[in-house]
Amino acid sequence: MPSSHDAERYPGVENRVQFFAVAMTVALAVLGVQLWRLQILNLNYFREKSMGQIVGEQRLKSDRGIIFARDNAVLADNRPSADIVFVPGECPKERHSEVCHSLANILGISASELYDEIESKRGAPFIQILVQQDVTKAERTRIEENAYKLPGVFTKVHPQRRYLHGKTAGQLLGYLAEIGPNQLETWREDGYRQGDLIGYAGIEQQYEQLLHGRDGFERYTRYADGSPQLLTDTGGKPYIATRDTAGNLLDSMGIRHDPSRGGDLHLTLDLDLQEHCENLLGGEAGAIVVLNADTGEVLAMASNPAYDPNVFVTQNLRTEKNVLLQGPKGATPRERLDPLKSLAFKEQTYPGSIYKMVVAAAAIEEGVITPTSTVSCGGSFQMGAVLHCWQRHGHGGTNLVNSLAYSCDVFYYTIAQKLGIDRISAWSHKFGLGERTGIDLPEEAPGLVPNPAWKAEVHKNDKDPSIGRWYPVETSIMAIGQGSTQMTPLQAAAMISTFVNGGYRVRPHLNQGMKPEREKILKDETVEIVKEGLLRCVEKDDYPRGTGQQAKVKGLRVLGKTGTAQVVRLAVRDEAARKNNGVVPWALRHHAWFVAGVIEEDLRIAVSVLILHGEKGSDVASPYAKDVMEYVYADKLKGQHVALAGGE
Repeated sequence: MPSSHDAERYPGVENRVQFFAVAMTVALAVLGVQLWRLQILNLNYFREKSMGQIVGEQRLKSDRGIIFARDNAVLADNRPSADIVFVPGECPKERHSEVCHSLANILGISASELYDEIESKRGAPFIQILVQQDVTKAERTRIEENAYKLPGVFTKVHPQRRYLHGKTAGQLLGYLAEIGPNQLETWREDGYRQGDLIGYAGIEQQYEQLLHGRDGFERYTRYADGSPQLLTDTGGKPYIATRDTAGNLLDSMGIRHDPSRGGDLHLTLDLDLQEHCENLLGGEAGAIVVLNADTGEVLAMASNPAYDPNVFVTQNLRTEKNVLLQGPKGATPRERLDPLKSLAFKEQTYPGSIYKMVVAAAAIEEGVITPTSTVSCGGSFQMGAVLHCWQRHGHGGTNLVNSLAYSCDVFYYTIAQKLGIDRISAWSHKFGLGERTGIDLPEEAPGLVPNPAWKAEVHKNDKDPSIGRWYPVETSIMAIGQGSTQMTPLQAAAMISTFVNGGYRVRPHLNQGMKPEREKILKDETVEIVKEGLLRCVEKDDYPRGTGQQAKVKGLRVLGKTGTAQVVRLAVRDEAARKNNGVVPWALRHHAWFVAGVIEEDLRIAVSVLILHGEKGSDVASPYAKDVMEYVYADKLKGQHVALAGGE
């Protein structure tokens, strides 16, 4: 008989125990297989996945390409820029305050601000804290001399743009600044990121893709929040951090791809001539352009006021722009001109009488006049309104050659009516006026060649329809380069190039690698007759003298044309002078123009000079052109240099 103390067994308990035993055995077996698969079979795969969580890439900035002048003089290159950084984890905590004060004494920074920033990064001891950007050589030397008492302080070197000649050609080279949101969308696929520098003007902007280069990268370990532990040695070379956030040693996993430097660019610019032209302008607001008349190569393109692109290298772009635009305290209108906008190709203004050569060529080509046709100039031209010649007593019977030599306004008032506005406009565009020349620079101004359609569009919203109507008198005014006609000095240089090179329109360019573009637009007979008038403008120094005789250079055959462009109505100008003791305010004075070309030389150049509000082109602008020509052909002239002299 069973004892009352024997445990009672429920039916089926053995089966349940066996079931759970089997289940646990199977589960452990599956777990074991899974652990084997994860840790043995797929070890490499998951190791890479794991490392991907703590290993990232640090971009290594590429050097921009070097910009050369035509004589291989360096215009823009790169210099090593040193930043001072502090890594808290490499310095005992009790010495942080001491290091901050030492850095403050050397670099002139705030010790308390640096210490507060270090304290705010206590959770990331191996992060780099920027102490000072772009330190001087003297500051870097002092840091190195005091390295023994500056644990955790490192020098980090990266390329920095450098413009070796300051203001010289600065407006042509442009400058670098941080990429903006709109540009970032455009350039993101090319590897650009927020904070990158990009060309903002001139050659730097035009050839950004060539000059930028391709950034490299280097692997680094990082914290959980993604901040890098990348360090640099005392020479500024980055290396992989070898400790994790807990200070444990890590295996070195560095993979480095060096950056590739941007492409170099060789310009057509003659550095010495460019500097000479800029110095020649001095304090005058104006521009000088010198082209190879046969190829369109830009030999010099000077403008004043100008700027030094180095000011944007390490400074705040907005701050520097404001300083440049405001000018000095108490600045005059001349000093408040925007130095960022080159007067040579970004600004357009009234051309005055230099435009007459286009009208003269159009009249010959269209058969409106012949070389022997004459117009009687009595000093005025009546067409409803009375239009005056600059020579109030008139030029008498004048043919095309003399009309250019003496700049007779009545001659052009007259033939403009025979030509008509449509043909004048069409020929102007054949010369490249009223449109961009196509020079390899951004933001070129197109100039303006007015016509009835343009005027109607401008005044389409005016209540009085007569305001938008084109009147015949406007055609005559346009023929002497007044009214709404506008031109840049670059367009003016290209315009006279056509008569220097035998009738070809050329495309100005700065990149030596560009193939010259030429298009024949004038018959040889037309070129010769207009050229004769432009030669007489300079060479005829007996009475009546050519208006450009101050540009005559002994030993050279020089074409030329003066221009004096009115900017306000004469009544306004006279009233202002009356209130100013007879002195016309600078902003109301005429613009002074002169265009010139040298023929019968192996190098045939075209020169354009604009002196903003300089008054008479014959007195003011032509001597500048003379000085430029004497400089270019100095070897040929062998000491025949004549001092710069100082009307139409």
